[in-house]
Amino acid sequence: MSRDEDEIFAAKKPAPSQHVVGEPLEPLSVEELGLRIELLRAEIERLEAARAKKSASRSAADAFFKT
Repeated sequence: MSRDEDEIFAAKKPAPSQHVVGEPLEPLSVEELGLRIELLRAEIERLEAARAKKSASRSAADAFFKT
């Protein structure tokens, strides 16, 4: 098999399930870096949603106990 055929038929790497902060980035390809960025953006959105939910719960509790 030629090098081009190897690249065409090579198994695609699965998307990362996690990213370890501080891990070396040099071994990652541009595509893998993009997948990591998507993963981290999704995690940021999840964290922001959890923070908003907790903030709303706290505000409701504060309002209830102030009256």
